[in-house]
Amino acid sequence: MIRSKLWFRCAAMHDPVTPVIVKPAVIGWDAKKRDVQLTIDRAFKGDELVLRMQGWVTVDVKKVIETINRYGRLKVLDERELVVEVDNEGNYEKLNNDILDGFGDQLNLEKI
Repeated sequence: MIRSKLWFRCAAMHDPVTPVIVKPAVIGWDAKKRDVQLTIDRAFKGDELVLRMQGWVTVDVKKVIETINRYGRLKVLDERELVVEVDNEGNYEKLNNDILDGFGDQLNLEKI
């Protein structure tokens, strides 16, 4: 298994950036007839985290997800860091080539 960081180009500052989860999403409920004091802390999944980057980065995040899912998967490690996992070197090279062809210097992988 090969893991890589996914670096986007920031739309505002044009620096390479990768999303991290600072704290999990807190989900609660509003009830019509009573007070519900239940909440759930839940970290985003890899695809969900990338979708949240829409507008903050220079690429179409839906196309990024489609490209990565052809060869591997997006995953959040330790409930914080976004990584791309691929099963073998061949798929890693194919994914890297598709990223270069489809996104140029606006998106890249860095093996970890």
